[in-house]
Amino acid sequence: MSARVAVVVGNPKPISRTYEAALTLAERLGGADLVVDLADHTGDLFNWGSTTVTELVEEVAASEVVIVASPTYKATYTGLLKVFLDRFPHQGLGGVTAIPLMLGAADTHALAVEHTLRPLLVELGATVPTRGLFVLDSQHADAAPYDAWFATARELLPVQAVPAASPHHTQAVSA
Repeated sequence: MSARVAVVVGNPKPISRTYEAALTLAERLGGADLVVDLADHTGDLFNWGSTTVTELVEEVAASEVVIVASPTYKATYTGLLKVFLDRFPHQGLGGVTAIPLMLGAADTHALAVEHTLRPLLVELGATVPTRGLFVLDSQHADAAPYDAWFATARELLPVQAVPAASPHHTQAVSA
């Protein structure tokens, strides 16, 4: 049986390259069961009484694996992602395996995933058994960076590469 995989995308642009990259990585893990594109929830994120965001936090915290994806802005993750992660209580990701994923315009940003996003996820209690994945914006649609990462990380992850059901996406559907 496939583990429950959640994806959290911290790009302020909906259905971004970061979103596509996170889903590409999730495919290596059997597919995403939950996709949270934070661009769809900007109004609720700053409302600390939002039941929508509270429910999303609970769903992500209940997942077995979460891919946390962000573009690289000023050598770190986005403020949008930070606001969402600030909603988790101390050790709120305890028992969850997290995979940090960041996209950037140049290799000079490659360490951002290890120096900024990974420590934040560990601080929230997540287990991060692999190195984070950094993908160049220009290569986000290429299979090579994901395949290379997965080849070394596969044995450390609690998931099997089997197809999953269609993801539960939190984006509003318009007519």
